[in-house]
Amino acid sequence: MNVSAVAAVVPCWSCKGPVASRALFCSVCGAVQGPGAIDHYTRLGMAPTFDVDLDELQRQYFGFQRRLHPDRFAAKSGKEKALSQSQATSLNEAYETLKDPLKRAAYLLNLLGHPVDLTACGTINDRELLMEQMEKREALSEAETPEQVARLAMENESEVIACQCHISAAFNAGNLDEAAHFSIRLKYLVKLAEEARAKKSRVTSHGLHGDRT
Repeated sequence: MNVSAVAAVVPCWSCKGPVASRALFCSVCGAVQGPGAIDHYTRLGMAPTFDVDLDELQRQYFGFQRRLHPDRFAAKSGKEKALSQSQATSLNEAYETLKDPLKRAAYLLNLLGHPVDLTACGTINDRELLMEQMEKREALSEAETPEQVARLAMENESEVIACQCHISAAFNAGNLDEAAHFSIRLKYLVKLAEEARAKKSRVTSHGLHGDRT
């Protein structure tokens, strides 16, 4: 996958010494740096791929965040406090994006110059996907017991996992059209999972109240 993870070198705001754009601190004077204009993968020191090692991602993120803890900047200048908060915010955004398969897929597609809009609320252009989602929602609306909803939720979860595998394979094969197609499908599967959780809560609550009457 041809995405460069090489960070540029920029001057430190404090001592003007050379600093990698992804560095948290200047190696010359030790001053905290502002978040560079770099991608999420570079910011967290991860390879630009869909198949992210989530344990390593978490280690990287929390390691950086510990170095930016507010207590470390209690005696620093207002500018350094502000820069450390900006760094922490940028790291949070990068982590929240890369840890989520759907957000990660959309971000990587955009990074590779093949953007896909997963926030659009319009109609589904893919007729097969449209029919699939209509059938799933109809089945969920007709489910009346927690057990029925749980079964549909489990089936959907299996399809979520399978869809993520398809996205991974498409990225690894360099087939961005297919990666985008399965990312859109994943969006609707994730939405259905949310609806199933909400319905399970409702029918369970209804059943409990019904038992008391």
